[in-house]
Amino acid sequence: MDIGDRLRQLRLLHGISQRELAKRTGVTNSTISLIESNTSNPSVGALKRILEGIPIGLAEFFAFEPETPKKTFYAAEELTEIGKGAISYRQVGERLFGRKVQILKECYQPGADTGIVPLVHEGEEGGIVLSGRLEVTVDEVRRILGPGDAYYFESRRPHRFRCIGPNPCEVISACTPPSF
Repeated sequence: MDIGDRLRQLRLLHGISQRELAKRTGVTNSTISLIESNTSNPSVGALKRILEGIPIGLAEFFAFEPETPKKTFYAAEELTEIGKGAISYRQVGERLFGRKVQILKECYQPGADTGIVPLVHEGEEGGIVLSGRLEVTVDEVRRILGPGDAYYFESRRPHRFRCIGPNPCEVISACTPPSF
């Protein structure tokens, strides 16, 4: 269950900002932000306190079923930017609640990488390089992929990505379950 997205959906449904909810509950704005981004899991007591600011009870919170997106087609400018900087992640769809797969158009600037510490999370992911060259490391195995090359692996295996060469690298990827 995606506690953070569920909390965000209910908060927005009631027309309450994160700042206002923080004032109502005595919980810091940054804590509410961390919970909504699924960076932090609240204790039952903390969640109950936050929900009192909406107001809604725990049972109603867990019974709430947000509307799932019904949109089918997305123009290029409708992709949601979820990361800016040396790596751009443009996501198909504005919300992931209720979805089982996350689809991204990734663009790595020359030299950009996902960091020295390998990524590890639940699920599976795969992608196809559209342009440029991408160094993909899974476990201790490193490959340089070019246009048309692809990868697919279990995401709990340590992995990282890095753009190689003077040109940006574009990738279409999918991850299940959605990871960010």
